[in-house]
Amino acid sequence: MLRPPSFEVATLPDMRHLLEQLYQGRTLQPFRSGQDIALHPNELWIVCRGVVQLGTFYDTGDEALLGLACSSMPFGLPMTLIRPYHAIALTDVDLMRLTWSEVEQSPMLAQGVLQHTVRRLRQTEAVLAMVGYRRVEDRLRHLLLLLKREVGQPMGNETRISVRLTHQQLANAIGTTRVTVTRLISQLREEGWLTIDSNRHFILPSISAA
Repeated sequence: MLRPPSFEVATLPDMRHLLEQLYQGRTLQPFRSGQDIALHPNELWIVCRGVVQLGTFYDTGDEALLGLACSSMPFGLPMTLIRPYHAIALTDVDLMRLTWSEVEQSPMLAQGVLQHTVRRLRQTEAVLAMVGYRRVEDRLRHLLLLLKREVGQPMGNETRISVRLTHQQLANAIGTTRVTVTRLISQLREEGWLTIDSNRHFILPSISAA
């Protein structure tokens, strides 16, 4: 049974603090929820606040969710071979732009980027393992557990997933249809496996069985 790993974020360096030390006075660039983020061949973005959705488009025009860049995580074209590669602000975000040469010239920065890239790698492997489940319901459950690990906010005996994903985005991530996801979410609510708050955020028990 797949258990999304604990990413031990607390033990990793605070990338925002590190960037402030190295690049005092450099302005963070804000993006509103839903806004596309421009990507350039020799530049990285570091997430200082919020969550960025990473994806690609198939020839059919359908979108595939590749992952989420959360606080302190780097993303950008130098880190992927996938084209097209698409980044969009899933929440309001603050980002810092770095050139690849800046990373190469700073051992401290390179170490921080590496450690948070490992978080992205673990997340990607968890997504790949999740896709291997034959039952769509199992894939949805494990995706929600992964989101709980990555962007969950503890609330007593429950955990609130801090980002709002549409049913279509969830369907793209697990290789099914929006109608199927809508049906399965209704089923999970009836089972008491999850609830949805007034702002349409998913809420899972602190201990959720897959």
